[in-house]
Amino acid sequence: MAALKFDLQFQSTTGASRAGTITTDHGSIATPIFMPVGTIGSVKAVTQQQLKKDINAQIILGNTYHLYLRPGLEVLEAAGGLHKFMGWDRPILTDSGGYQVFSLASNRKITQEGALFQSHIDGSKHMFSPEKVMDIQRSIGADIIMAFDECPPIPSEYDYVKKSLDLTNSWLDMCFNRLAETPDLYGHTQNLFPIVQGGTYADLRKASCEYVSSKNAVGNAIGGLSVGETEAEMYEFTALCCENLPTDKPRYLMGVGTPWNILEAIDLGVDMFDCVMPTRNGRNGMIFTTQGVINIKNLKWAKDFTPLDPGLPNEMSQYYTKAYMRHLFVADEILGLELASIQNLSFYLWLVGQAREHIIAGDYPSWKKSMIEQVKTRL
Repeated sequence: MAALKFDLQFQSTTGASRAGTITTDHGSIATPIFMPVGTIGSVKAVTQQQLKKDINAQIILGNTYHLYLRPGLEVLEAAGGLHKFMGWDRPILTDSGGYQVFSLASNRKITQEGALFQSHIDGSKHMFSPEKVMDIQRSIGADIIMAFDECPPIPSEYDYVKKSLDLTNSWLDMCFNRLAETPDLYGHTQNLFPIVQGGTYADLRKASCEYVSSKNAVGNAIGGLSVGETEAEMYEFTALCCENLPTDKPRYLMGVGTPWNILEAIDLGVDMFDCVMPTRNGRNGMIFTTQGVINIKNLKWAKDFTPLDPGLPNEMSQYYTKAYMRHLFVADEILGLELASIQNLSFYLWLVGQAREHIIAGDYPSWKKSMIEQVKTRL
């Protein structure tokens, strides 16, 4: 077993974009990287075989809150952890569940010890303390586990965000202490990432970065963005965080986002991304392609027998036509949801792979500008 390692291989001289490799006990990850979201041990409408063969996902996400409720820790421990339970032998990252708990605003109570909340499934009451969240993530067995934090809504008053940040810092200490007291399970190392908070207040964001950096963790996350602020604010505070976090550790921007958000954030120095957008939007008929965005339900595609995405080096994207995809959605055929999810995830992984190539080639800023114009186009 070995702790997560990050090799920074290429750094842009005309911006903050960079390319590297993250190494975990379950394999290596080429950065920048997008991580498909598998909230309850399943990336919706996509099999693990498709994630490997068609999409080439190098790492996926699970969620502590949801996995704790279903299937529950007893089942996961009996299976030997989430990797074995779901048949996935590549790296997994688990979100701590903090965002989910705090989104239950009317059904939870926050104290210094943690958060008391009601299950969205059956209304049962549960208590998440930083220590318990570490124990739960041990039982799940992810390679990268996230600290338990409070994600303040935007907008929030300065005093509230400051108090929230103090609580997040206190909980972070508890997370590190608990992890030091407990062994890794299932024969591989579990690596803790702290999360930067601070809302849209520059001094609080900088203070959070400094506190997180002092922990000397193997990687760091930027949280509390893409939750209601403007795109300009998201970029502003992402840049501020990247400027104040260690350069020799991977930076993970949580819950972001659109293809153009990702390309801009890569230019600011972010290495890791996740978002439900490719699968959620895909299931609703929004298809991301190398040429632009398609609403596949539109009548204009009814007799378009060209490949879904001829520019994507993916067998499925070139095998099925736009007309056939539209037919699947109009007919409420479940295959449409599967194919759209595979297409969108394949596109996202292709996009960050292309970004990596252009960072290495040294022309990322100019490529990014033209690519953003292209992927924003509504076809």
